[in-house]
Amino acid sequence: MKIALAQINPTVGDFSGNLEKIVASSRRAAAQGARLTVFSELAICGYPPADFLEKPSFLTRCRTAVDELAAATADLPTAVLAGVALPADTATGKPAVNAAVLLDRGCLLLEQHKRLLPFYDVFDEQRYFSPAKHQQVVELDGLRLAITICEDAWNDKNFWPRRLYSVDPMEELMRQQPALHINLSSSPFWHGKRAIRREMLAAIAQRDGVPVLMCNQVGGNDSLIFDGSSLALNAQGELVAQAASFAEDLVVLDPFDAPTPRPQAPNDDDTEAAYHALVLGTRDYVRKCGFSKVLIALSGGIDSALVASVAKDALGAENVLAIGMPSPYSSSGSIDDSRQLAANLGIRFELIAISGLFGEYTQALEPLFAGLKPDTTEENIQSRIRGTLMMALSNKFSSLVLTTGNKSEMAVGYCTLYGDMVGALAVIGDLVKTRVYAVCHWLNRDREVIPRAILEKPPSAELRPDQKDTDSLPPYDVLDPILEAYVERYEPPESIAKKHGFSLDLVKQVVRLVERSEYKRQQAAPVLKVTSKSFGMGRRFPIAVKVEV
Repeated sequence: MKIALAQINPTVGDFSGNLEKIVASSRRAAAQGARLTVFSELAICGYPPADFLEKPSFLTRCRTAVDELAAATADLPTAVLAGVALPADTATGKPAVNAAVLLDRGCLLLEQHKRLLPFYDVFDEQRYFSPAKHQQVVELDGLRLAITICEDAWNDKNFWPRRLYSVDPMEELMRQQPALHINLSSSPFWHGKRAIRREMLAAIAQRDGVPVLMCNQVGGNDSLIFDGSSLALNAQGELVAQAASFAEDLVVLDPFDAPTPRPQAPNDDDTEAAYHALVLGTRDYVRKCGFSKVLIALSGGIDSALVASVAKDALGAENVLAIGMPSPYSSSGSIDDSRQLAANLGIRFELIAISGLFGEYTQALEPLFAGLKPDTTEENIQSRIRGTLMMALSNKFSSLVLTTGNKSEMAVGYCTLYGDMVGALAVIGDLVKTRVYAVCHWLNRDREVIPRAILEKPPSAELRPDQKDTDSLPPYDVLDPILEAYVERYEPPESIAKKHGFSLDLVKQVVRLVERSEYKRQQAAPVLKVTSKSFGMGRRFPIAVKVEV
C-alpha cells in the first residue's frame, strides 16, 4: 500500500485555509498512487488552539470541518487521516478531545482520541482535553493500522529512563496485532529534538517489529516553531523516507517496500537548524498576524545584524526597513557597519538622529534632576526615544517591529522596558550571545553577510562614553554557560560553579540578576523558541517573589 505523509503548515482557526491545504495535498497524493494520506495532529483546526477549545462555536466548526473534508475527498481513491479537536462527552468536565479521524470515500472509518495529554513546558493539554479510555486498531483494505497522536508514542519504558505516564497506549494497540504504526504529531522544534524524536521512534519500531510512520506539523504559531521532518522507519528502525525540515512537503512511499538507497536524516547541526527555524518562525508570525513588512532598529551590533538577516530571508528584502538612530554616544563605525550590513542584505536603511530629542528630554527633566548625577536613567531615555520612534514608524507604515535582544540580555535584565524591548516579536530571544555569534559565523560561511567589523567589535549598548557590555556583565563565554545551566536545566548554583570552575559568588550574582528580571520578561514580546526551555509560555514563574540564593 502506498501511503503519503502530507506535511502542511496550518493556521489556528483558519478552517477554510487548512481544509484547502488538506484537500490539495490529498489530490496530489492520490495522483501519485497513495491509498492513504496522513496529516499532522490537529491539522484541521491548527495547533495549538489554546482557549479556543473552550468556545463551543470553535468545536462546532471543527465538527463541520470534518464533514466538509469527507465531502471534498469523497471522489478520491486515497483515504485521509487527519487530526482535529472535537467536542468531548459533557460528563468528563473537559470541553474537547484531541482526535484523529480516518475518512475514506466520504465515510468516517475511525475517530481515535489521544490518551496521553502532556502538561509540561509549552503543553497545556490536560487543561482542555479528555483522555481516550482505550485505543483501537483499524483496518484499511485489510491492512491493520495502529494510529497514535503525538505523545501517545512518547512513553516507551525501554527508551526513557523516567516515564511521565503509567500507561503506554502502544502496548494496548500491539496486543491487537497491527501491521503498521502511524503517528500524527505536532512536535515543536528545539535544539536536538529531531535526533531524539527519530531515535525514539526507531526504538519503538524495533521493539514492536512493525514499520513506523510519523507525520509532523511544520510552521510557526506564536512562539512555537514546528520543524516538520516527517519520517518513515521500517520494522528494524531504519529510515526509509524523510520529509523536509522547516518546509511543507509531500512524501509518498510503500512502508513495506523500502527504497534503495535509503534517505539521509536531516542535518542535526543545531546552528544551521536554529537559523532556519528563526526564519520560518518569523515569516509565519508576521504573515499569520496579517502583516507583510517589518522594522528593525540597526545599532551596528551583532544582535540587530542577525535579526535583519533573518527578516530578509523570511520576508524578502523589499519588506524590511532598517532604522539607525544614533545618539551622542554612537560611534561613526556603528553607523558605517549598519550601512554596510544593509547593503549586503539589500534592505533599505534610514537614519533618524536622536541627539536633539535626547537633549530636549534631559532639559525638560533638569529641574527635577537638579543635583543628581547622570546614570542609567539617561541611558534608558535614549533607548526609550528609539522605541517611541520605531512604534511611530510601525503605525505609519503598518509594519511590525522586531526586537533584537538575545537570551543572555533578557535573562539578566540587560534590556530596557519600553525601549529596546518594544516590538511584536523577539526573534533571537532564545539564543544566548555566544550562540548568536555562532549563527552569524555560519551565515558567513560562503560570503560576508555580517560585516567583519560587527563580528569583531566588543559588544556595547553605546549609551555612555566608551561603554562595553563587560562593564556590567561577565564575559559572555562565562555568562552563557551559567545561564544555560540555570535557566534551561534548573541546575543549582553550587553545581554550576563546580562543573565549570566558576566562582560561586559570581554564579549567585548571575542567578540574582535572573530572578530580579522576571518582571521585565513578562512584559516582553513573544520569544521564538529554539531551545528546550525558552522565556515565555514554557517557563512560568511568579514576578513578586523573594528568592534566597
